[in-house]
Amino acid sequence: MEGVFIGSEALTRGVLTRHELRTSHRRVLPDVYAPKRAELTLRQRATAAWLWTRREGVVSGVAASTLWGAKWIDHDVVIELNWPNHRAPAGVLTRTDTLLDDEVVQVQALPVTTPERTEFDLACRGSVGDAVSRLDALARATHFKVQDVQRLAQRHPRVRGLCRVDRVLDLVDAGAESPRESRLRTMLIDEGYRRPRTQIPVLGPDGYPRYYLDLGWEEVSVAVEYDGEHHRKDDKAYRKDIIRLEYLASVGWIVVRVVKGDKRQEIVRRVDRALAARGGL
Repeated sequence: MEGVFIGSEALTRGVLTRHELRTSHRRVLPDVYAPKRAELTLRQRATAAWLWTRREGVVSGVAASTLWGAKWIDHDVVIELNWPNHRAPAGVLTRTDTLLDDEVVQVQALPVTTPERTEFDLACRGSVGDAVSRLDALARATHFKVQDVQRLAQRHPRVRGLCRVDRVLDLVDAGAESPRESRLRTMLIDEGYRRPRTQIPVLGPDGYPRYYLDLGWEEVSVAVEYDGEHHRKDDKAYRKDIIRLEYLASVGWIVVRVVKGDKRQEIVRRVDRALAARGGL
């Protein structure tokens, strides 16, 4: 058998023998199996978790956002399910939230919280930085409207974390192209900087966008960008990066480049210096 399935059902239907189940498949959750050497996708893991609930649970949280198209999510993220069971196996987290009928739909044959409900749940949980980065990714995929999430929130006045939903939603920006960018933008706002614009177009000599900057302030031509390791490990990308930076400098942009491991205080100091060179905001 391909994909994930309930072992006892396969045996009852005679699709597999006990020997075949034991030798050619592996148990991924109680009574849920997959081919022995198969590397499960996040969607397959969500399906396995749903099967574990005997098809009664609802996929929610980060796993739901993936099914709605959100990117940059680790394949081994915990699968969240709305289902009353406090003894979930490893890799599964169950909740007993109140879900109204119009907050659940079918996605790829799985019951999943709607985009608005998923956004509401993500806004309520975890650190503000993590919530914003998750919502940035989901906003990029679904183009949700903040007002729709706020209306949904009014239907659940006793949910933990409700008091911060408006704040988190106000920080969301679909222009972010990675969780690192999201956290960098959130950190700058938290430090008191005016909210930067994302994906700023820089025109070429022909008048069309030649490059896009992660985030920054157009009025002073100061940008802040997060550089991933691929910029240093890929020679071709590195050369293109040099040409790009030279062009940006030639048209008057100061670019503060942030890499993994940079300290918050150091980033702030460098941004302050760049803004000061342009007379501040």
